[in-house]
Amino acid sequence: MSQRSGERRFLTDRMLGTLTRYLRFMGYDTMSANSLSPGNTREDTLLLEIATREDRILLTRDRELARRGVERVVYITSEDIMSQIRQLADSGLIEPEVRMSRCSLCNTRLRPATRREIRETPYAPRSPLEREFWWCPVCKKLYWMGSHGARLERRLREIRLLS
Repeated sequence: MSQRSGERRFLTDRMLGTLTRYLRFMGYDTMSANSLSPGNTREDTLLLEIATREDRILLTRDRELARRGVERVVYITSEDIMSQIRQLADSGLIEPEVRMSRCSLCNTRLRPATRREIRETPYAPRSPLEREFWWCPVCKKLYWMGSHGARLERRLREIRLLS
């Protein structure tokens, strides 16, 4: 695992959808097995190949897959999302803080939103002044630090204090 923490790239199995979104909120390039065609009987082998080829760390809840992958794979021990993040932070793989640089849905890098994009987004806050907005050019989704982001940041701060 040769990457520096800011450059770490992850691949998650199908059991880690929430962790995938949280890692993306924290700015980590995180590919999900959910983006692969379902039903492939060789999916575990494919995940290991992708992790190696793309220099990604495979995160899994599957003990057998973790055993097969050795140094490229991290077995996630808990089903609880905050425990999962704490495990990755304690092992030095991530810095738990919200960065809002990747789309939580498709992993694309976000860019600053234009006034028009903000204005034309029906779910945008009514008073957008003094807020920073980001736009996913692929999903056409608008992001900002609202109450959900503040709550996530507070939970991640607690992890940093406990680590």
